[in-house]
Parts: sequence; C-alpha cells; structure tokens
Amino acid sequence: MQHRMGPGELLDASGRLVERGWATQEVRRYARSAIGAPHDDPAIKEWDYYAILTPDFGLALTVADNGHMGFLGASWMDFKAGAFVNGGVGTPAPHGAMDMPPSADAGDIGHEHAGFQIAFRHEKGGRRLTIDAPGFDKGAGLSGEIFLTQPPMDRMVIATPFAENPLAFYYNQKVNCMPARGHVDYAGRRYIFEPSSAFGVLDWGRGVWTFDNTWYWGSASGRHEGKPFGFNIGYGFGDTSAASENVIFHDGKVHKLVDVAFHLPEGGYDTGPWRFTSSDGRFEMSFQPIVDRHADFRLGEISSLQHQVFGRFSGTAVLDDGTRLAIRDLIGFAEQVHNRW
Repeated sequence: MQHRMGPGELLDASGRLVERGWATQEVRRYARSAIGAPHDDPAIKEWDYYAILTPDFGLALTVADNGHMGFLGASWMDFKAGAFVNGGVGTPAPHGAMDMPPSADAGDIGHEHAGFQIAFRHEKGGRRLTIDAPGFDKGAGLSGEIFLTQPPMDRMVIATPFAENPLAFYYNQKVNCMPARGHVDYAGRRYIFEPSSAFGVLDWGRGVWTFDNTWYWGSASGRHEGKPFGFNIGYGFGDTSAASENVIFHDGKVHKLVDVAFHLPEGGYDTGPWRFTSSDGRFEMSFQPIVDRHADFRLGEISSLQHQVFGRFSGTAVLDDGTRLAIRDLIGFAEQVHNRW
C-alpha cells in the first residue's frame, strides 16, 4: 500500500499524525508547538542537511537541533583522493532555541558559534548556502558560497509514525536534482561548482524519535540523456506500512517505488560493490564506494554511529510508464546510521 496524503495540518490536537503517507509537495503543515511531547523533550529532532556533489568532490552542510545537542557541521569529500574531512561545533540542549523553520520552502537559517558560521537562505529561484569555518581541518579552513537552483519539480515527502510511541513521528522532505553554482575554498585551493556537473539535495527532517533506531538511506542527483534524474531510497525511519520513501526523479516528476533493499558488502562499508534491489524489479543498482564518511559520537548512553558512503551508482531504473533508463556511474551516496539519541 502506498497512501498519498492530502493537504492540511500534520498533527492533530493530541500531537498525533493526522495522516500517514507520501506526497510530491509539502502538503502537510508542521508546527513544533503542535507536538504532543514536552517542548524540552530530547526526542524532538529538527534538521536541514545539504549534500552538493560533483564527480570529483563534494560538500555536506548540516544545521540540527537534536534535543540533547545542537550541531553545525560541514564535511569535505575529495573523490579523486578517496578522502574526507568532518568538522563542526556543538551546543548543549537547544530544545527549539535554534528556530528551525517549520517549512522547507520558507524561513532562513543562520548560525555562528565558536568561529563557525553557516547559513541557508531562500532567494528567488533557489537557495543560497554559505559556510565560513577558518578552523576547519586544524586550521586549513573551509569557506564558500553555493546557489542551488530549484525549478518547479516534484520532491519526496513522507509522514511516518513509530509503532512504539503514538506521539512519535518523522516528517521528511527530500529535494533532489538542484543544479549548483558557486565555489568552496579549502586548504588554500578554490573548487568550482558548475550546474552542468554539480547537483544538490536537501534532507529536511522534523519529528519526535524513538531512542534506539537504525536507518538506511541512499540518494543521487544528476542528468540522464540531458534530463534531470535522481532517486531517493531508504528504510528504518519508523513504520512505513502506509508508504515508503522510495522514488525515482526524472525530468521534474516523481515515479513511486515500493520497497528497495540494501545489500551491503561483507568486507566493510568502503568495499564493494553494494547492491540495491526493489520488490517490483524497477530499481536494480550496484554501487561502487569511493569514500566512507564515517563518524562515531558517544556521550554516556547517547551515541551515533554513521557510515555515509559516497560512490557511483550503475544499473537500471524503470519509470511509471515502463521506460527503462540505463544509469552509469552516477555520483551519490548510501548510508547506514545507528542512533541512540
């Protein structure tokens, strides 16, 4: 079953999901004040994450209010060298003080802490991302500005409950295939992002989470025979019996998939290839890893073990009308994350 949501409020008067399912636009209105959990409950999580990738290098930027901790983060990936650097700063227990916007389509984000500045701003025709972190990578420094063009197009939207807690939910939007233009200065070198080869994805998440969970997520954006193409695949984000988050993006439209399984290599995250298979045979991909952007955070009972692996996808994607697309060496990522938070 793949239930498609209609418009309205996300949560009812008790803080439960009004409707569970998927959509291609932001049809449900989120409000932190409508959450049924206490306002300072650390289970409330809100984040904006961007990944902007080219065939040779990539940038990931995060602003998150995760209840226990606020986080401003940046990661730089060099696909030619097979290397990455993580950086960021944390703030204790913001509990909503970071003012994360209630919509993915309006409301700007701008934060500075401990010499780390990051901003996500809406402008006509797209989004402007800026980063200034002179202390990144032990003083090598990371700064830059990238504009993501956002033409009229479908996105992946899903509202998911958690079976263990009636007040827990995940409201998520993935905006793929945004052409990127700009630059990043890292360690004394300037890297140019051109819209012909650089594409961004936004992962916009708001919700109340259970304490212990493991998720799988994969994403890629680019072009196929001159048309925008990408996909979003994943599971482990709650009870997806009403709808999965698996979709193909092609020429601005979403093509809905049901279930996609991740088959990880036995030799380790950065060995390969990974394989992906769909229950309906419409998404069959192999994935050759380049670099495992891993992070391991532990503080008492709180922990996050992340393996976000960047690499190249090759295989077949089938559109709703049966058209088969042969995909070769599309840059993207696949991840496994285990959180106790």
